Amino acid sequence: MLAKKTTKNQLTLPKEIVKAFPDTNYFDVSVKDKKIILIPVRITPVGASLEGIRDKMEKLGITEKDITDAVRWARKRK
Repeated sequence: MLAKKTTKNQLTLPKEIVKAFPDTNYFDVSVKDKKIILIPVRITPVGASLEGIRDKMEKLGITEKDITDAVRWARKRK
């Protein structure tokens, strides 16, 4: 498949590629070995992801003391 760069340095993704990522509006773009790499990115509100992290911590049984101890341990290693 070909994608043409416009005069404004934009690329239009071919339909077949877009169909493979129906709910994706953003891509992380990087270059590796002279290749353009597009990685789909899902944008979530800050509060939503933080709440998800707290829920997961609770399910795993991680306490606030565990976090404090981990931070203290990590800082001590410097």
